[in-house]
Amino acid sequence: MSEHSGSESFEVEVAFAKPNDYQILSVQVDYGTTVLDAAKKSGISDFYPEIDWDTVKLGIFGKVVSKAMVQTVKDGDRIEVYRPLIADPKEVRKRRAEQARLKKEAAAE
Repeated sequence: MSEHSGSESFEVEVAFAKPNDYQILSVQVDYGTTVLDAAKKSGISDFYPEIDWDTVKLGIFGKVVSKAMVQTVKDGDRIEVYRPLIADPKEVRKRRAEQARLKKEAAAE
């Protein structure tokens, strides 16, 4: 890994999506900038004030970043700001399977 002076900067993208709306913003950051700091610096919360920086989950190219306050970004990274889950995916699948089973039983009668 090469050393960089603090004055060098590079570009990363920050993305947030809702069912019918999304933003992808570019932001210049310095080497050593954390994932969380880059996301905040992007101004994405100006578009989506509901983002809670204390609890938000972040990822880079679809992989969750477990330590966004520590991990640094690299040139060209796309930081993704994840919305909180509305429902547990396992529970949704169970409900769907149960509904399909009930429909199948009803059709067989």
